[in-house]
Amino acid sequence: MNKSICVQDLGLKDYKTTWDFQEELFKNTVDCKIKNRRQGAGLPTPNHFLFVSHPHVYTLGKSGDFSNLLLNEDQLTQKGATFYKINRGGDITYHGPGQLVGYPILDLENFFTDIHKYLRLLEETIILTLAEYGIKATRSDGETGVWLDVGTPFARKICAMGVRASRWVTMHGFALNVNTDLGYFDNIIPCGIRGKAVTSLRVELNLDRVDENQVKEKLLKHFLALFEADLA
Repeated sequence: MNKSICVQDLGLKDYKTTWDFQEELFKNTVDCKIKNRRQGAGLPTPNHFLFVSHPHVYTLGKSGDFSNLLLNEDQLTQKGATFYKINRGGDITYHGPGQLVGYPILDLENFFTDIHKYLRLLEETIILTLAEYGIKATRSDGETGVWLDVGTPFARKICAMGVRASRWVTMHGFALNVNTDLGYFDNIIPCGIRGKAVTSLRVELNLDRVDENQVKEKLLKHFLALFEADLA
């Protein structure tokens, strides 16, 4: 059982390029598991965690509704944005500069075999990180992700989540709005949920800019602790 995680910070990187990289890491881990089972190879399966930010892009999950994208192709071009229908769960979301995206590619058999627990620990990672900034975040029943002021007219989402898992190997992950231009969310019905706002760490703290590297450090600290893991 390998509980070491290889962490890479990809900086600002094209969505499709990063997706292809995720798929490569995912396939290598799955292939390793298959080899172990068929040949009794006993090889440790790797775990990865990617930090990245993307240029403006909208992504739609496999069960998502295309009508939740409120732009046509020409309007997407005018916004300098791209669009992809992808193989994660969830509906539509936005990624862009100033948003901190985390993609864990984990063999959950190194940790636990429970997708529900996995999602709750991802949410808890964000909740604990935000608490360090004095922000009380929580979950919203039936709505994956992390929210503020749930159950009030001011409920707003600060972190979206969508994952894929096969043979207990995960990919995709979370998107935390740190210094995000929230205007881009006006072009979609975020996660297919009408009537609820989105927010960012910068807005909540009323700052010109939040140190994204500091947020990454806090996130990684809580992620490793919750998964009882260490750095590879």
